[in-house]
Amino acid sequence: MAKASAGLVMYRVRGAHLEVLLVHPGGPLWAKKDLGAWSIPKGEVSLEDDELSTAKREFEEETGLCPQGEFLPLGKITQKSGKTVRAWAFAGDCDPAALRSNTFSMEWPPHSGKKQEFPEIDRAAFFSLAEAKEKINPAQIGLLEELARRLSIRPRG
Repeated sequence: MAKASAGLVMYRVRGAHLEVLLVHPGGPLWAKKDLGAWSIPKGEVSLEDDELSTAKREFEEETGLCPQGEFLPLGKITQKSGKTVRAWAFAGDCDPAALRSNTFSMEWPPHSGKKQEFPEIDRAAFFSLAEAKEKINPAQIGLLEELARRLSIRPRG
């Protein structure tokens, strides 16, 4: 059975231009990947939580920020792996360099028997809609397009 995730898109409008906060996965497997590797902050939906509660919790765990405000539903997409992602957007602002993520443990280097801790998210940044579409997991582009449509903002260029 495919997994289900839920996430949040923090956005801000500068002038008439939409910018969205994306996060880059941490750990050695993602260290040299950029285009198509970024994501919205999201996580797996547990049986105990509803999707919006999961999205809020995961955003806080991955960024250190408590999301607040009105949450605009963006719908659901299916990633190449079969995982579904339901997302909401909210207006906000932050200093991406100041964000702090939770960590995970994995054996590294492989077959070494050594466990190391890595941040779940190693960096975050605000991107214009056009930049975000290049950086984000391609399946999640539809969420960004829905946000722009809902806010009636046309992309630059």
